[in-house]
Amino acid sequence: MFESILLIVGVFAIAFVFAPVGMGGGMLFVPLLHYGADWPIDGTLLAVSLGLTAVVSYGSGLAHRREGHHDDASIRSALKGAVPGAVFGVGIVVMLGDNLDPVFKSVSVIMLAWAAVKTQRKMATLTVEKEDQAEEVDGIVNQLALRAGTGIGGLLSSVLAIGAGVIYVPVLQQIGLLQTRKAIGSSLHIMMVVVPVAILTHLLFLSESEWQALGDLMALVLLLPLAAYVGSTMGARFGLKYMSQSNIMRVFLALVVITFLRYVLDLIQTLS
Repeated sequence: MFESILLIVGVFAIAFVFAPVGMGGGMLFVPLLHYGADWPIDGTLLAVSLGLTAVVSYGSGLAHRREGHHDDASIRSALKGAVPGAVFGVGIVVMLGDNLDPVFKSVSVIMLAWAAVKTQRKMATLTVEKEDQAEEVDGIVNQLALRAGTGIGGLLSSVLAIGAGVIYVPVLQQIGLLQTRKAIGSSLHIMMVVVPVAILTHLLFLSESEWQALGDLMALVLLLPLAAYVGSTMGARFGLKYMSQSNIMRVFLALVVITFLRYVLDLIQTLS
């Protein structure tokens, strides 16, 4: 019971923090379930983490839509790469089988390092004086590059059980030419479509033992999304009202670095 309470509180806190920065929280939901509840990294954990990520993306995404922080044209184009990427990612998970754990953590480290570098570069070009009046950059969007970038995000969403905002947000900013808040809102809208696709595809390939594990945890599995929804809704409202673009990016970067270090330490322990 105590462990379940800690998981519920942890899910709430993760959703609250991740919602304002356009991420689903999967990068921390997975470690929470893996290390906090001792779940193995398999199809069951991936499906549950993606379920929580979906709740966060909807709770925060709808709040961003009400405020007008989204770009429907970019979202539609991005989905043409992200959805096929998500389906292909499930295929990779099935092929990896028992080798998923080390591959999962290694790919996570690479992805997080990339996101940290991209975000740091973006922060270096953002001035406090102009951030509140920042307009989208003029230019022609390379649709093929946009779809390729979000396709990678969709693939990683399925493989790593994340919303992939860590990929979508920089892609939408740097290739889609969207300003920070609109990139974040659009990222959440992409997740609202891609993550359910990834969940359903994962469920199709669960083994009998994984279905059994999911059934044994059904009560907890039903409570965790409620905690994620409340946390994401409160976090999105707080972030939209009180956090500037530069502060949102600082939180985003801090979360990326912390998660990166945790996976690096785990890989070192595995190899030693």
